[in-house]
Parts: sequence; structure tokens; C-alpha cells
Amino acid sequence: MIEGLGDFNFSLAFSAIGSALGTGIAGMATIGAWKKAFAQNKAAPFALMIFAGAPITQTFYGWLLRDSIRKAAFTADLQSYIFQMIIGLIAGSAIGMSAFMQGKAAARASDALAETGKGFANYLLVIGIIESVALFVYIFAMMALPKA
Repeated sequence: MIEGLGDFNFSLAFSAIGSALGTGIAGMATIGAWKKAFAQNKAAPFALMIFAGAPITQTFYGWLLRDSIRKAAFTADLQSYIFQMIIGLIAGSAIGMSAFMQGKAAARASDALAETGKGFANYLLVIGIIESVALFVYIFAMMALPKA
């Protein structure tokens, strides 16, 4: 690894940015859904916390990928370092976008569940499908890394 350059990877940073945006969007919608429930003297479903927290998992994928990139068998030349950064940048951006879009879907799910009290499993399936994108990116990026 090139001295001073190998400790940072974009995969963690961009996945965390997406998770922050996604949980922020979903969290705000959850608060709004609870407000509507309280205003109508209805029970505020605690299950909405699942939707609000769903996008946080993409930060974990970015962290795992960063750790794997750091442990991969790279030589000490600039070309290997650039390859490492490109994998982190592209994969981290895709994982982060998955988290962002998951947050948007979770926001809609929070609103719908709080209003109707129905469809929890359906909404969770949609959120899981969006999560799958991040998992696929993580797996494909891991496959692209050189083997030690």
C-alpha cells in the first residue's frame, strides 16, 4: 500500500452518507406518522421504528467492504491503489444510493401503516428488495478484489 494513502476507503464514507440520508428521511416520516396517530387519538405503531432504522444497515456493508479492501492482496504501486479507490467509490456510492432509496420507501411505508394499520409485511418486503441491491453490490465488489 502506498504510505499514507491506504487507510481510507470511499465504501464506508458513501454508504454512511446514504444511510444518514435514508434514516433521516424515514425517521422524519415516522415522526410525522406518529403525530397523525396521536392527533387522531390512535395508537402510534412502534413497528414504524423498523422502517426508520432499515437504511442504517448499508453503513455496515460499506464498513465490511472497506475492511476487505484494506486486507486484499494489493501491491504497493499507484495502479493498485487507484483500483482500490475505484472499487470503494463505485460500490460505496451504489450502497449509499440503496440506503437513500430505502429511506424514501420506508417513509412511504411508515405513512401507509400508520394510516391504515395494514400491510406491514408487504411494506417490509419492498424495503428488503431495496436492501438486496446493497447486498449484491457488496458481494460483487468482494468478488472483484484480488485474493490474498
